[in-house]
Amino acid sequence: MRPQRVLLPLALACTSALVPFAAPAQAPSQAPPAQPAAPYDVKANYTKTEYHVKMRDGVTLFTSVYAPKDTSKTYPFLVSRTCYSVAPYGPDKYRPSLGPSRAFAESGYIFVYQDVRGRYGSEGEWLEMTPHIDHPTGTQHDESTDMYDTVEWLLKTIPHNNGKVGIYGISYPGFYTSASIIDGHPAIKAASPQAPVTDLHDNDDAYHNGAFMLEANDFYRSFRPQKNPIPEPPRPDNTPFDYADAYTAYLKQWEPLSKARAFVANPYFDDQSNHPNYDSYWDVRDISRHLHNIHAAVLTVGGWFDAEDLSGPHKTFQSIAKQSPDASNKLVIGPWVHGGWSVLDGERIGDVHFGSKTGDYFRDKLQFPFFEHYLKDAPDPNLAVATVFETGSNTWKTYTAWPPAGSKPRMMYFGPHGTLSLTPSPAASGSGAYDEYVSDPTHPVPELSYTAEPGPSRDYMVADQRFAATRPDVLVYQTEPLTEDITFAGPLRARLHVSTSGTDSDFVVKLIDVYPQQEPTPPQRRGRGGERPVDVLLPPVLTPGYEQLVRGEPMRGKFRKSLAKPEPFTPNKPESVDFSLVQVNHTFLKGHRIMVQVQSSWFPLVDLNPQTFVDISNAKPEDFKPATERVFHSADLPSGIEFQALQ
Repeated sequence: MRPQRVLLPLALACTSALVPFAAPAQAPSQAPPAQPAAPYDVKANYTKTEYHVKMRDGVTLFTSVYAPKDTSKTYPFLVSRTCYSVAPYGPDKYRPSLGPSRAFAESGYIFVYQDVRGRYGSEGEWLEMTPHIDHPTGTQHDESTDMYDTVEWLLKTIPHNNGKVGIYGISYPGFYTSASIIDGHPAIKAASPQAPVTDLHDNDDAYHNGAFMLEANDFYRSFRPQKNPIPEPPRPDNTPFDYADAYTAYLKQWEPLSKARAFVANPYFDDQSNHPNYDSYWDVRDISRHLHNIHAAVLTVGGWFDAEDLSGPHKTFQSIAKQSPDASNKLVIGPWVHGGWSVLDGERIGDVHFGSKTGDYFRDKLQFPFFEHYLKDAPDPNLAVATVFETGSNTWKTYTAWPPAGSKPRMMYFGPHGTLSLTPSPAASGSGAYDEYVSDPTHPVPELSYTAEPGPSRDYMVADQRFAATRPDVLVYQTEPLTEDITFAGPLRARLHVSTSGTDSDFVVKLIDVYPQQEPTPPQRRGRGGERPVDVLLPPVLTPGYEQLVRGEPMRGKFRKSLAKPEPFTPNKPESVDFSLVQVNHTFLKGHRIMVQVQSSWFPLVDLNPQTFVDISNAKPEDFKPATERVFHSADLPSGIEFQALQ
């Protein structure tokens, strides 16, 4: 749930049953870099007109239309609906670019930008994740009916259209895209929900496995209620922190959550923090339950390193497959941060390289051909059901289903002395087969090893975890150096047996790729054993021993049995804690190690658990107490991670 912006910056061989393909490798070259293309002149090629489009209940929505000046042919509509403003406002003020990429403006579309209800130039009331109405009557309205009414108006009002409509959006606009195609107008032929906010309480922005995502909810310092319509977007109201580093700022000004509510002073933030249990507030806001009667072709897009909406694309894709099985339903997941596929070249995130310009590849070879085909009758690009970038090996893969057909769940088990293997520990429960640590909420485990400014961070998604491995309140389990590649492809789960001396605790599980302890080597080309050889340019090895985070998720222990009905722990009693680490497609290369870290805080990414069974949103300082956490790894109380293995 973020504005459309991007921060710049074991013997098991798992191989695809399908033939993979790779984007062309970027070979080293001594040629001088190409000069960037001149900016596209929007005003010279398009005419902008502003409208107030009336909905079925009489509310008007502010809508900007950019139509090609060449009226010798007809064009499809490409719509973006947003709660983040369609500025600039004024018929003589033009956007610097149009559409998802420059290719769209050059090809020719009628671009439509609309403020949703209650935001900026539009009338009405804005609601968080507008609840969907399955069978609206009369003047009842939701995002689907607003899009339907908008399309009706566009077709009748805007000349030189070809009768076809597409819609796209990233993050919250991704939610509006998903909602718009339910019982959609028959003229809507193509839709691309990208990083769509889908279920805020299920591993999207607000909560992950019941744990409140504190840093992500910093968003509400600037996203606030407003009186509508307003002529110009207000300046963001970012309440300043009194501390320069995020760890200290959040610890001093956001903990406990009652202090955060006073600091942020935003009813939208209160709605998130005051509903820790999965209740009716969240139930009506889960759009994935309503993705039926979809007739438009859908291209859902996400990033493996999306810190905000990692889960949404997968849940959207799978829900459409189940509820609208006749729809053309495609998925693309690449090695990107939130929205990174829209503007970045996608060749690297921080110190982690991917061997090719994955963002360029998506925009040119997947996204643009998709819309051109469905809206302009261009040749069918024949996209696979799932086009997925496999990190680690740095290859694009295509599948007939996602998760891949034929994949099977496998376990990697924790063992004594920090071991991790495919074989469960034979130790008996009475032999002391557990590891323990003391979790102190006044000294939480940080998400990063370095000082970062307050505000949402995406760096942690690939960050080096060696700093955490040395802390006494972090458990470390790892394999020996791998003798062959191992691929995880699909859902990932933590399956733990734990106990705590408190009555509540968080458990954070991180899957890590440990690079070899050797000097960096130059780029090299290699094929993948067991598959048709693929010419892939691998990046230089990272700093020797780099511990790259592949996936990490928290679990609030009180919700171990139900997200709706929290239960306290009985102190020191072993309990099963089983939770989702969302999904992954990563190959751990030969010579690397697989590591799993377990801890009970991850700050300020996740708010602090007092480790006592209380209402955390109203917890008092005296409620926060140290607790001794145990993770068992015996034959009758095994712990580990479950991954999908391709057969």
